[in-house]
Amino acid sequence: MKKNIYWTDMHSNLHYHQIDELEKWYNHAKEILDFWPIAYYPYYMRKDKSGLGVEDIYPMNDILKQWEIIREFFNKKEIDVPNFPIFMGYEWQGSGEDGDHNIFYLNNDETIYNPRRYSELIKYLKPNEAIAIPHHLAYELGHRGKNWETHSEIFSPFAEIYSSHGSSENGYTDLHMSRHIHMGPRTGGTSYFNGLEKGHLVGAIASGDNHSVPAMYGHGFMAVVSEKADKESLWEAMLKRNVYGVSGNKIELHYKMNNGIMGDLISSGENHKHEISINAGDAINRVELYRNNILEDTYIHSGKWERNELEESITFKFRVEFGWGPDTRIYPDITTKIWNGKLKTDGEIVSIEKCWTSFGQSLNMIDKNSCEFQLITHKTSQSGKWMGPSPVLTEGFIFEIKALRDSNVILEVDGKVYEIAVESILKDTQLIADLDGAKKLAKERFGFDDYYRTDPFWHNAYKIRINRGTPEIGYKVDINFQTKGIVNERDFYMVKVFQRDGNLAWSSPIWVDTIL
Repeated sequence: MKKNIYWTDMHSNLHYHQIDELEKWYNHAKEILDFWPIAYYPYYMRKDKSGLGVEDIYPMNDILKQWEIIREFFNKKEIDVPNFPIFMGYEWQGSGEDGDHNIFYLNNDETIYNPRRYSELIKYLKPNEAIAIPHHLAYELGHRGKNWETHSEIFSPFAEIYSSHGSSENGYTDLHMSRHIHMGPRTGGTSYFNGLEKGHLVGAIASGDNHSVPAMYGHGFMAVVSEKADKESLWEAMLKRNVYGVSGNKIELHYKMNNGIMGDLISSGENHKHEISINAGDAINRVELYRNNILEDTYIHSGKWERNELEESITFKFRVEFGWGPDTRIYPDITTKIWNGKLKTDGEIVSIEKCWTSFGQSLNMIDKNSCEFQLITHKTSQSGKWMGPSPVLTEGFIFEIKALRDSNVILEVDGKVYEIAVESILKDTQLIADLDGAKKLAKERFGFDDYYRTDPFWHNAYKIRINRGTPEIGYKVDINFQTKGIVNERDFYMVKVFQRDGNLAWSSPIWVDTIL
């Protein structure tokens, strides 16, 4: 029987100066996630007496006062909202020689510790009641990259393979790690694959680390494979490494080998049957099986389904994005837009995944075939802000709809109604641009609404992108791989899923041991 998948962002850095926003962060997380571990961030940039800007930790007395505010808030919420588990945590950096770790507690009666080294830190922690999760692994050793020589499997059962920093899978993957170039560039010896090569039993997750909003789409999510969603069950699954990570879409991934699931250590037999079940957010491109960090087998899904004749009634997914708009270099005062919208189908809305990047979004199901939403998009970038995200943020949804192939999806946005044929959604990506609004704005501000080409208007128009849709046969698949024998006394296998749109999923490994 398949266990359930529960989603979270295990790297929500609420800063010292953001403590008044705790309720806001909590409410936003509750809209997107199944449970929420906070990673309180007690660091700041200060000016050294020489004038040099350096990152440092706030005075411990001040930190512990805020820790009590978080404790009081979480204790209350666990009573008021028992079906949304929360875990107290904070970021620890120490001297930078062991890499950065987020510390999380099972119970809310723990405190914050700040020794210089990881080996000292774990002396304060209680086995099975505290975990220390390393992140942005693949920076240089000694300079905030992960030190696998000091690693403890007891306290660090898994690590972040992906976050807003990029991919720490290895030192040479095609998925970059260049957002925080001042900390980089990425190197070898400290990556997730390096940890596995050294023999560590360490699972893989992805999570945000964006310091602006919890559960930001595109910065990674963590999935926990557990029978239940209560706090104790989730914690037990985390200790057992029954976890995985995705870069963006909440790709549902079940990976089983013989009698073990991802994260397990099992005894080796002669034959290994790998059973993989995937429900992705877009078309699946391929699925890779790795043994001991080397590609063992590949299943290509692209080309396997596109020529199939679709039935009259189909289930399909497509992502809709809202944003873009006036260039702030030309219209510096126009930085946000509120979108009011509805979506309706003659069929049925099966599911909606929220692809949100900032606060202030809402979604309301009206009935089984319609919903309404309000979104706030920000054209302005936070890239000038320390640890801020990328320059252009969009908001949106992945809609899963069951409808007749020759029917329409009705999208109403700010009073305008668009009838979009299901067949056109499945054929290609489409744009809806508010050129009239951009021309009106240019007329008001600059006195003209005509030009020999459309640049002044197109470049400043708000847009809706309806990404190419995928029928169910394209985003759902069950795969079996077969492998034989064992190379080392302990081998490990892991699965990597590639979507057509570039989104990824990484399973935690399954280890097989000849000695067990």
